[in-house]
Amino acid sequence: MALNNEIIQSQLEAKFADQVTSFSTDAGMLSFESPAALNLKVMQFLYDELGFTFLTDLCGVNYPDNTGAELVVVYHLHNFVENIRCRYSVGVPIQQPDVFTATKIFEAANWMERETFDFFGINFVGHPNLKRILNVDEMDYFPMRKEFPLEDQTRIDKDDEMFGRG
Repeated sequence: MALNNEIIQSQLEAKFADQVTSFSTDAGMLSFESPAALNLKVMQFLYDELGFTFLTDLCGVNYPDNTGAELVVVYHLHNFVENIRCRYSVGVPIQQPDVFTATKIFEAANWMERETFDFFGINFVGHPNLKRILNVDEMDYFPMRKEFPLEDQTRIDKDDEMFGRG
């Protein structure tokens, strides 16, 4: 039997019960989430039991209004044999943004986790070399967090008409 979104969802529900939630399908891709403490168990299950052996992408998202899960790590996984993908996410509070590293399961997670740390400040616990990868080491903030205005309102060298505001 070919692997499909319904089978993936039922397998995850059978293994993790109500700890894996928020199942939805967007453009044919199954999306779901779990608490951050389970990320390695869920990904190991997806790898071993369902054949999701390729980490396509890992990124961070900042939802400042989502209290308790302001920072989210999104994993895109691919099963080459069945040619099916899934999207898995875990949310963490901005005060303690700790997520276990996926580098032991997917070596490709190494640089993606470093980039996510660099821009969002998500601490990947157990990462072999978690340090800034694109920004300077002296930077004391995380530029992709939505804590700062998009542009400096005090600048006088901007012509509003050039930006469609005049």
